[in-house]
Amino acid sequence: MARATTKSAESDPGQGADPATLTYEAAIAELEALVASIESGNVPLEESVRQYRRGAALVRRCRDVLEAARTEVERITAVDLAKRSDG
Repeated sequence: MARATTKSAESDPGQGADPATLTYEAAIAELEALVASIESGNVPLEESVRQYRRGAALVRRCRDVLEAARTEVERITAVDLAKRSDG
């Protein structure tokens, strides 16, 4: 008799949450797992393509998070400079 198993995103790369909901750190961790899985060569081609697609979505998420952080740092810096020039 076959035993049912539950797979987590960690044991089955590419099965995680919507990338838009992930933190930068979670997206990077999943991306690293996907790369390792694809590079292992033990994944069928169709699964590799699915994982590659997921990886592309994770890369977009990471870029978006980094861009938002850069924008926030620039905003904070501009505010700080404006306060210094006023005082």
